[in-house]
Amino acid sequence: MEKSAASTEPQGPRPVLGRDSVQVPDDQDFRSFRSECEAQTGWNLTYSKAGVSCRMECHDVPAETLYDVLHDIEYRKKWDSNVIETFDIARLTVNADVGYYSWRCPKPLKNRDVITLRSWLPMGTDYIIMNYSVKHPKYPPRKDLVRAVSIQTGYLIQSTGPKSCIITYLAQVDPKGSLPKWVVNKSSQFLAPKAMKKMYKACVKYPEWKQKHQPHFKPWLHPEQSPLPCLALSELSVQHADSLENIDESAVAESREERMSSAGGGGEGSDDDTSLT
Repeated sequence: MEKSAASTEPQGPRPVLGRDSVQVPDDQDFRSFRSECEAQTGWNLTYSKAGVSCRMECHDVPAETLYDVLHDIEYRKKWDSNVIETFDIARLTVNADVGYYSWRCPKPLKNRDVITLRSWLPMGTDYIIMNYSVKHPKYPPRKDLVRAVSIQTGYLIQSTGPKSCIITYLAQVDPKGSLPKWVVNKSSQFLAPKAMKKMYKACVKYPEWKQKHQPHFKPWLHPEQSPLPCLALSELSVQHADSLENIDESAVAESREERMSSAGGGGEGSDDDTSLT
């Protein structure tokens, strides 16, 4: 389980992801992301204004299964209790696309959403999936949600055996707002580890679920299966945080429902995995 916890400022993103033009990450970017992930030791959980990192050992879960689970958007709607809406928008290359994701924040904060350019790369028996925020002309910020910014977010999956792996989650995100201290504490001490545990449970159940839901449909492995329309990079632009409205929620108090959830009370119902069938 958790071996250590610290509060440190994460390293900034490589300049290639901070440029003004949208580009699909290249091999150097994937190597850089891998190096950042491998700089962690044990299962570290770090939180700062714009950084969260977790690492978890997964027994009885092959690396390729975890990779499939993170890609399978229909399955994510089953196991990710934080998702409000998620869908793929368009394909950029054989290993890059653009997608939308909105998620629930601890009550009574406003919920967030994001548009990201996601790219992925198998590296032998290991895998990387990473993303950063972009602007799409057909999906501007919504009035009912706060548009957050992924500076650089992703997963490194490392195989440790035929049926085991280690996953490292590294997130550098600007939530676009001044958040109260209880959100910072909850994100680092409760929400991120809980999400990783839910992911592990979902991985264990995925092979059985996939057999009943288009078992051979895996466009992340077989690009020719992708039903997405193609999109030119010129249609996108980089989403800069300073162009979005800042929401001051620093004075928002935690709701009673959220306090019970943190304490292991009634909010734990979201851990129910009966839908994963």
